[in-house]
Amino acid sequence: MKKYTLFLLCCLLGGAIAASAGDPEQFAQALKNSTPVAYTADGSPAPAFIKVIRSWKDELCEVRVVNTGSTAVRLKEVVTGTVGKVLPATTPFYAEGFQMLTQTAGTLAKPETLGNYTDAGHYKIPQPAGYLAVYNLLRLYPAGDVQLLLGYTSSQRFVGKFYLSADTIKVVTDLENLELAPGEAFQLEELMLATGKDGNQLLDRFADRIHHFHPRLEFKQPPTGWCSWYCFGPKVTAQNIYDNLDYIKDHIPALKYIQIDDGYQPHMGDWLEVGNSFGGNVQQVLRSIRDKGFEPAIWVAPFICDSNSIIYKNHKDWLVKDATGAPLRSDLVTFGGWRLKPWYALDGTHPAVQQHLEQLFRTMRNEWGVTYFKLDANFWGAIHGGYFYDKKATRVEAYRRGMEAIIRGSKDAFLLGCNHPLWPSLGLVHGSRSSMDIKRSWSVFERSGRENLYRAWQNGRLWWNDPDCLVLTGNMPDNEFNFHAALLYATGGMLLSGDDLTKISPERLNVLRKAVPPTARAAAFDNINFEAGRVTAASGEQLILLNWQSSPKTISVKLDKTYEVADYWTGKVLGRFKGQFSLQLRGHDGRVLSLTPKQ
Repeated sequence: MKKYTLFLLCCLLGGAIAASAGDPEQFAQALKNSTPVAYTADGSPAPAFIKVIRSWKDELCEVRVVNTGSTAVRLKEVVTGTVGKVLPATTPFYAEGFQMLTQTAGTLAKPETLGNYTDAGHYKIPQPAGYLAVYNLLRLYPAGDVQLLLGYTSSQRFVGKFYLSADTIKVVTDLENLELAPGEAFQLEELMLATGKDGNQLLDRFADRIHHFHPRLEFKQPPTGWCSWYCFGPKVTAQNIYDNLDYIKDHIPALKYIQIDDGYQPHMGDWLEVGNSFGGNVQQVLRSIRDKGFEPAIWVAPFICDSNSIIYKNHKDWLVKDATGAPLRSDLVTFGGWRLKPWYALDGTHPAVQQHLEQLFRTMRNEWGVTYFKLDANFWGAIHGGYFYDKKATRVEAYRRGMEAIIRGSKDAFLLGCNHPLWPSLGLVHGSRSSMDIKRSWSVFERSGRENLYRAWQNGRLWWNDPDCLVLTGNMPDNEFNFHAALLYATGGMLLSGDDLTKISPERLNVLRKAVPPTARAAAFDNINFEAGRVTAASGEQLILLNWQSSPKTISVKLDKTYEVADYWTGKVLGRFKGQFSLQLRGHDGRVLSLTPKQ
């Protein structure tokens, strides 16, 4: 009797544990069975004649909203589906933000912001009370082997998001209070709901479906180069550029693109005007870059201007408006800007703005010779809380129309999205910044490193990832620089040096030389601990080891055959290993190891 009671208790306890862990299949079924609801501009449920029509085909869901009545209705949002009390509050997750600088992890009960700048806090994008709004992609890791992926495979018109609380997940589309006329229908963005044991395979399927709606803007290889910002900032001089250009030509000519960053322009928005920087002649610096055999690259923030700019003074009709019809001050609805603020946003739905952007980039490409554009502050091209020239356009459409004009003008030049609305940029940029700005400190190496690795799957699938600059000079210990270099190498994305290279040591220069060209493939990590990853590069199979903790740690990996293991940066052979390889790393250390098969 006692044995039976103990057996029954174990069964009941096991069932309780399984239930508390959350069942991904149960979650999927609950979402498909839930009732979609449309909400009007005042937040109340829409009338019954507003129909939300879902069509599931395997793991894909097509959604339409139709007005079957005789009265126009302004719609705030559609909750495509709701799941409550299926996954426990302790369920880990990862979610994207609307703009590039926001990423969230942690658990449903205790979300953790990965970066410094949140959509709701820093950018003031509204979210409902009691919920955290995340965007584009939500990955859930219930206890057990099966993962959940919820993601929007398109971003053509509407913003797709998810509202999270400790016990509830809502799938939502923002309709921005657009008017739905009688007989009219809105086609919403497609949703994917996928489950599986291999997270990398889930992301493969997700990326493939995104390509259906947004074919990748192709660029053959991830660019390599040098950026002035992290060594000279906005006070960069022509001599700074020339000194580094000469050094690069003599010591590491593989850094092809020489990028002039923020500071050359007199005002935000006046990109073709003469400022004080470079003696008032940035074009001469760009010509010198090309004359020495390198590619000129430049920073531009195409969607913003300040109140002292020529654009603001002469073309107020080009700007996104507030409720009174005046130009919308960005600081009244979002972050106001980091210099020469408050900024105003150019309206991508305005035909004159589209012509301006096309001509601006045509001039910089054809007459200035620029072949690489770092497009910053692109978020303001999709600013919320304003009114557009095209009254039926969403902020996604405003941004995409502006970007399409930029593509027409820039022709074959490389376009890097930075501080941009992430999903609305699909198919419109060759490269995408995948982390916040780098700084020479361990806390930033660690934080931006996680941001980059969570997004590493995008590299080579959606665009080339830009993990921001590799910095190898400064007063930091070798182990932390090793960690930083190994992690950036693991992303497989773009590689730009951010140092004054006239001051780099021979040892660090060697690391920089070995980091180019990038592998163009992100290392595959087994889990989100991001301690051991593998990648196949042109030189063969490689292993990346990262110790995130401050104390020494031994990291072990399984080997399927006998390998000779060598340090990639130095070439030092560590020995031959079969079955398993273990290496003790100092705290905050990283390694890139070459694996050479041996008999």
